[in-house]
Amino acid sequence: MALLGERTDLNGLSNEERQFQRVELTLFGRYMLSNRQEFPCQVLNMSPGSAAMMTPHMGRIGERVIAYVDHVGRLEGVILRHFDGGFAMSISATERKRDKLAAQLTWLANRHELNLPEDRRHERIVPRQREAVVRLEDGRSYRTRIIDLSLSGAAIELDVRPAIGTVLWIGNMRGRVVRHFEEGVAVEFAVVQSRDSLERFLVGIPN
Repeated sequence: MALLGERTDLNGLSNEERQFQRVELTLFGRYMLSNRQEFPCQVLNMSPGSAAMMTPHMGRIGERVIAYVDHVGRLEGVILRHFDGGFAMSISATERKRDKLAAQLTWLANRHELNLPEDRRHERIVPRQREAVVRLEDGRSYRTRIIDLSLSGAAIELDVRPAIGTVLWIGNMRGRVVRHFEEGVAVEFAVVQSRDSLERFLVGIPN
């Protein structure tokens, strides 16, 4: 909702929110409404001033929202408008946080344009135990072979080809499909793993 006295456009965005460039991307997360109910969400586009999200529950125009989005973190604002399947929310932030968010969005947009499955700064390793199980949100599971993995993603051999953006789990690590290749798919983890968690995961892979 625009502040009193601000002018808004047809999309319900104020002058301040329109000045930020929106980035088209796919990010997953959860959001909480003012009644403290939590729901999953998928971000369709975002700027340092607002975000559009696919959501199972709309909430009310002007209602306070707190969202936790993969790779971005905590966002707070109010619902600006509804659209088919979701809503747009404002992002309340200090100038410093907006600058940080702008940098994050720039990196995410460039990464997607270049088809990078993960942050290349993370060293890839080839595990000794390479067999694992992949589980999709609908409960289907498949045996897979890990080609390599890093703190932020993995390349796996898979007979099926889930669509780009499909959420899945490799063991207990949630991620999403970001690229297809001849042998399988590239997966980006929802959260950058620590070396300890990666080692625990590797130890837990069945033979």
